[in-house]
Amino acid sequence: MRPPLRRRRFLALPLAAAPAAAFAQNATRPTVKPKPQPLDLTQFEPKSMLHVRETRVERARFPLIDIHTHLTWGDPQGKTASLLMPVPELLAVMDRRNLRTLVNLTGGRGDGLKQAVELLHKPNPARFLVFTEPWFTRVSEPGYAKFQGDEIGRAHANGARGLKVLKSLGLVVRERETKALVKIDDSRFDPMWEACGANKMPVAIHTSDPEAFFLPIDRFNERFEELNAHPDWSFHGRDFPSDRELQEARLRVVARHPKTNFIALHVANAENLDYVSAALDKHHNLFVEIGARIGELGRQPRAARKFFEKHQDRILFGTDAVPHGIETPQQIFGDELYQIYFRFLETGDEYFDYAPAKVPPQGRWRIYGLGLPDSILKKVYWSNAARLLNIQ
Repeated sequence: MRPPLRRRRFLALPLAAAPAAAFAQNATRPTVKPKPQPLDLTQFEPKSMLHVRETRVERARFPLIDIHTHLTWGDPQGKTASLLMPVPELLAVMDRRNLRTLVNLTGGRGDGLKQAVELLHKPNPARFLVFTEPWFTRVSEPGYAKFQGDEIGRAHANGARGLKVLKSLGLVVRERETKALVKIDDSRFDPMWEACGANKMPVAIHTSDPEAFFLPIDRFNERFEELNAHPDWSFHGRDFPSDRELQEARLRVVARHPKTNFIALHVANAENLDYVSAALDKHHNLFVEIGARIGELGRQPRAARKFFEKHQDRILFGTDAVPHGIETPQQIFGDELYQIYFRFLETGDEYFDYAPAKVPPQGRWRIYGLGLPDSILKKVYWSNAARLLNIQ
């Protein structure tokens, strides 16, 4: 026989029952969903919620040479040079950050070069060095090849320590009559390259630009904001060579002139370190510098660290710094810019800004430090560049 059913007694639990009661009441009420708020992408400034180490590196661990700065700007005719920041202000930043020497790549040509040397190098010979630039405005004139080769010797006599070749070669300089782009490996420049080797003047050459600059400016382009703000920086859809064609043309020049040292600015192509590493393996007279590319190196820290370890004798410190923010934020000359570079090279910090800007200027990512050992830092900061520039 079954036992009689017992009525179970339940204790009143108001705190536990309250959520269920509230749910039952709310189920009968209309739910108001929050609406998405439109936001202009240029106003988006997300703050990271990661709790990570933040190391402030006030001074470089060792004295350094910044081989990529723009302290003067000359006119195309080579007549004048304008100093972009007073020398005492430059020296103050240098002393605070342990910068022994700045190399002014845009020293101009002709009388403009002489002025740049007078303004910077002669009063402070250990602190400032000046490079000259080619006379691209004369490239279509008869006898240009000999003129440009001879001009290197004159520039050297006037105080130039090297040659700077802007990315305009291959992307801007055109023939006067046909309007065709002048190629990087055009034979008219052979006397110039040879003269640089004969005068022990390294060639700092900027070729091409980030690969995204050769792609459509659309939602798939990781540099959309940068290119949308500066659409004239794009090389897509016109008569420009591809990035790889430009890179290969530069390497043909390097191979053709083995007695001339070439510094491929901006790590040559920081987005493809395997390609750059193979080029360094093949060409003993090729070097790279890191100016305005820690944003690329720092988002691939393991590959970048291996690259620095393998090619530690061929990598130079540079920033592409321009006083007073004449260029983009990652290039503004000043204390904060150098602190970021030192943090990238010297520490193992994670996920930090690669430029002193509210919005990342190159792309929406952050970088990771390499934590290089002292033996490599000394080479990158000083000895590699000192060897090329014959600095004791």
